Amino acid sequence: MKNRPGEKIKLASLDELLGVVNEESAMEIEINKIHAFKNHPFKVLDDESMQRTVESVEQYGVLSPLIARPRPEGGYEIISGHRRKHAAELANLDTVPVIVRNMEDDAATILMVDSNLQREHILPSERAFAYKMKLDAIKNQGARSDLTSSQVGTKLRADEKVAKDSGESRNQVQRFVRLTNLVPELLDMVDEKKISFNPAVELSYLDEKQQQDFLEAMDASQNAPSLSQAIRIKKLAQQGEFDYDAVYNIMNEEKKSELDTVTIKNETLRKYFPRNYTPRQMESIIIKLLDQWQLKKQQAKQKKQEEAR
Repeated sequence: MKNRPGEKIKLASLDELLGVVNEESAMEIEINKIHAFKNHPFKVLDDESMQRTVESVEQYGVLSPLIARPRPEGGYEIISGHRRKHAAELANLDTVPVIVRNMEDDAATILMVDSNLQREHILPSERAFAYKMKLDAIKNQGARSDLTSSQVGTKLRADEKVAKDSGESRNQVQRFVRLTNLVPELLDMVDEKKISFNPAVELSYLDEKQQQDFLEAMDASQNAPSLSQAIRIKKLAQQGEFDYDAVYNIMNEEKKSELDTVTIKNETLRKYFPRNYTPRQMESIIIKLLDQWQLKKQQAKQKKQEEAR
């Protein structure tokens, strides 16, 4: 329909173009009708942070609405707000406020990833699968033909777009995505900091059987792989020379860094210090205790020498 002369043209807002129901239309929806995003890569843990969220929800309710989209089979799929929904469940709420958006799969995936990457603490496995999901979604949207760099006028690759949005380098994004090739046991060790990030990236080039053999060799040697060890193990696989014995021999080597370094896990130290102590405070007390221990040893040695005279 044509506009009459002088009639103002009303342009759709960005939210309307994205299928967003405006902020006032956030509605209360029964929790049992709200479902997790398919293959949601972010873990919802019952940790201290969750307990604080539950306490806040119990006192004030869910202040920030969830974002969800209708499911073809009924109910709603969460795009943003998995932790808030879980906290509401633990707080025994029946409903939560939800903003409903009609979004297609790839756009929903990108928003789900972006909203969760704002969290303060993200595990390597979460970041790995989140980057991969966003990469796949951007590729499905035809990112290479749609996204352009205003600075140089060239088309952005999907991984460049993910890197730009996340503040990572393109290579770092690719390295995180490599972690999705690890078997679950190895990936858990990366999350638990039993295996460092860089060695894990190298180990991701091993096939599943080789990774299982590596796990056995690691367990038998009781050693975590250094970067140089992981590179050598990867090279064995590439050259067709990978076997358990060769990997065990590499893992059983004494690392030079281990000759000069003593590491005490944080959870071990926390058993002996108040929760509000900082690492610097703990280190200061440990040094003082060691000084006292050394002094007692010197005094005991001096006393023994005097008694022997």
